[in-house]
Amino acid sequence: MKVPLQITARNFELTEAIEDTIREKAEKLDLCYDKIMRCSVLVEAPHRHHHKGLLYNVRIDITMPGKELAVTRETHEDLYVAIGNAFRAACRQLEKYTERLRGDVKHHEEKPLAFVSALFQEKGYGFLTTSDGREIYFHRNSVIEDKFKDLNIGTKVCFVEESGEKGPQASTVKLS
Repeated sequence: MKVPLQITARNFELTEAIEDTIREKAEKLDLCYDKIMRCSVLVEAPHRHHHKGLLYNVRIDITMPGKELAVTRETHEDLYVAIGNAFRAACRQLEKYTERLRGDVKHHEEKPLAFVSALFQEKGYGFLTTSDGREIYFHRNSVIEDKFKDLNIGTKVCFVEESGEKGPQASTVKLS
């Protein structure tokens, strides 16, 4: 961090041990993203008349080049748990930000499309024909949301293929 950490307490006094814990966790944020310019932590006990005792909120404000990040965690009775939860959430957000900067994007594999080419309703199975002309067996139990009865010849579906005892079969079939 380029600017020293700022720690503020509201409605109660911070002990030296708590401040040390916050400093230690703030230093670890640099491992999540090394260009943090400023970090301020606000610890507050907003609910003074609560039946279970004091509940703590932790807010972390982080300034980086071109971006500001604010993390607020729900209240917790244990101050150390509240602090830990807030810093873990801040680290996750910093890691996501770093991934976006690097252009790391998750690519989800597209499920292949096919159409129902044979259907044996009374026996509970059928066949799909893929776009490359292959025939894939499927059972009524592999049809998602119990929609086997809604299938007809020509119905377009997405499927997940696996190897079966007698060749390729669809482990999952979903109407598209």
